[in-house]
Amino acid sequence: MNLSPSRLAAGAATVTVVLWASAFVSIRSAGAVYSPGALALGRLLAGALTLGAICLVRREGWPPRAAWRGIAISGVLWFGFYMVALNWGEQEVDAGTAALVVNVGPLLIALLGARLLGDPMPPRLLAGMAVSFAGAVTVGLSMSGGGGSSLLGVVLCLLAALAYAGGVVAQKPALSRASALQVTTFGCLVGAVVCLPFAGQLVHEVAHAPLPATLNMVYLGVFPTALAFTTWAYALARTTASRMGATTYAVPALVVLMSWLALGEVPGLLTLAGGVLCLSGVAVSRSRRRPGAERTAAAQSAAEPRPERVP
Repeated sequence: MNLSPSRLAAGAATVTVVLWASAFVSIRSAGAVYSPGALALGRLLAGALTLGAICLVRREGWPPRAAWRGIAISGVLWFGFYMVALNWGEQEVDAGTAALVVNVGPLLIALLGARLLGDPMPPRLLAGMAVSFAGAVTVGLSMSGGGGSSLLGVVLCLLAALAYAGGVVAQKPALSRASALQVTTFGCLVGAVVCLPFAGQLVHEVAHAPLPATLNMVYLGVFPTALAFTTWAYALARTTASRMGATTYAVPALVVLMSWLALGEVPGLLTLAGGVLCLSGVAVSRSRRRPGAERTAAAQSAAEPRPERVP
């Protein structure tokens, strides 16, 4: 059975959000042992090695020169700065506060995409993002504990959201000149180079870390980074940055579900309600008007009497 490009892109986006949601569970284990920069570097090295091996097997080669600007910017901002800032920020604030601040990212992607890439902003997309953001706020408020948050942590999470949005918008043009695998592989390599100052910390912490924490770091590199960033790039190449950003609002709902199943953290009613809102908003933002409905609306508009001009 041959799947349409739109179905393949939707499947790739689904793989991305599921693996990114699973990353939050793994970060809880690895982040308790590894410092923010060392964890980011270890994750990126594992991802770069995995992607590099796949590129060699597939003989992908180097990306065209025209793609390098977007690859470099996304590598510095998204693969490098974002991961360090988010790891650090989540050590300074509780999970709910981090979720609240970081989920500004998709809104920033929509604004930057409309301004810099000319992305359309249909009413369904805006409505869906509003519903999902309300759901993310609900999840965040329900998970926020008393205290445990700092201004530094909030600023770091906000900077992570800005870096995420800037990286996505920079990556989009590069995908029209290079393959998803090339863009992801070399973006990951750029991010690893940015994080090399943390190499000493990584070597020291690997020598003393328990095996489960190190395995979680490797998992983060192979699956939520190498695989999920590639499926993200594949889907992003076939839709707008705004629509892909809206899709990531499914992540908070999946994190709640995975934490329930894997960690035994039973969510409250408010958390569950927020998760349902997140998923509902994603469904609305990715829905399209039926062709029949569009033709009917167009026909009704054409049939409407036009007002006479007054001389």
